[in-house]
Amino acid sequence: MVSSGAGATGANNPTPMRWAPWAVLVAAAGLVSVMTAPGQTAGLSVFTDPLISELDVSRTAISASYFFGTIVGAAAQPFVGRALDRFGARLVTVVIGVLFASVLLTLSFVDDIFGLTAGFVGVRMLGQGALSLAATTAVAKAITRHRALALAMTSAIGSAGISLAPVGLERLIATVGIQAAWRWEALIVAAVVIPLALILPGRNRRTQSFEDLSTAEIVIQKESWVLREAARTGMFWVLAASLAVSGMLITALAFHQIAILGERGLSPFEAAANFLPQTGTGIAATLLVGSLIDRVNPKVFVIFSMLTLASSLLLLPVVAADWTAVLYGLVLGAAGGSLRGMEAAAYVRYFGTAHIGSIRGVATAIGLASTALGPIALSVGVDISGSFTAPAVTLSILPLAVAILAVFVRPPQRRAQE
Repeated sequence: MVSSGAGATGANNPTPMRWAPWAVLVAAAGLVSVMTAPGQTAGLSVFTDPLISELDVSRTAISASYFFGTIVGAAAQPFVGRALDRFGARLVTVVIGVLFASVLLTLSFVDDIFGLTAGFVGVRMLGQGALSLAATTAVAKAITRHRALALAMTSAIGSAGISLAPVGLERLIATVGIQAAWRWEALIVAAVVIPLALILPGRNRRTQSFEDLSTAEIVIQKESWVLREAARTGMFWVLAASLAVSGMLITALAFHQIAILGERGLSPFEAAANFLPQTGTGIAATLLVGSLIDRVNPKVFVIFSMLTLASSLLLLPVVAADWTAVLYGLVLGAAGGSLRGMEAAAYVRYFGTAHIGSIRGVATAIGLASTALGPIALSVGVDISGSFTAPAVTLSILPLAVAILAVFVRPPQRRAQE
């Protein structure tokens, strides 16, 4: 099967991958991922203190508002996944971009905690969840050769942009204030996401020019699992659990990073700078795992991610204002990056692409909901123990448990069709 303009090539001799369209799609999806920053914890964290002052509310009230917004936003992700399968990434991403920009604009008029909570629902649902899901699902469906590497590159571009966003947003807020900052975010999201969405594949993937489908890929399409079948497998829940635990703990550590590392003797500037080694190893791990996952069992990377995440938590008691803080950042970055490089490709490898939006929609909902629990869980632990180290060490049990489960879970096996 070949696209127009290609030579007549047999099904057993598919045309070679055309680099330019492949790279364009990955770049577009990666930049769309960057535009999720206003809905990510990193992008919202710089608004916290200004909002406390502007709205005259407590830090606990802001945290509760964030928690509620994240939980409600997570509930919508299965529906977003189904829409991606039914209507294609192009149309769905345009709609998400319009709605996301509208919510950001509306936030600029908020003057109480109730309006802020409604805004958090919107930005967490559309930015953190839906837009991220649309970008990676578009790549997973449209690219057949080197899919895992393409997904890893998409995630790496997104991670790099999101990690840099807080610096720019902090300067923007300091210069123009909260209200104008929300409006600038709305303008940028609309100006970037909507045009880039037109590059993403539409409903009929086979009409796209990114790659030609080989006979093997067509067979995979026919044998793709539906959501209810995938949800009956242990591997689906191990992958979902790894996303949930990673989302919960990495968000908790990021949300409280200044206080956590301040407790270990680092200044606020040194604590903020620790995001740099996290970003460095995160991007490196994402690209490395993406280049290997087609040849290595995804379970290996689940186990690696969970063990490195547990290690970062267990390192906290010995972290000080020296090389140990850098080591902590490197290990934590590797934990998150390896999971980003593995997750989407693993779901495709085990369950096919025909219903990948629905399947990953449920997994995304679980992962997004977990990010709401992390900051609160760590805060409660601090209230009980008086420090961050004791609850952090205790929470390391969670990734260790997922790593053990991953060792024993079997790859999904489909029953023979009648």
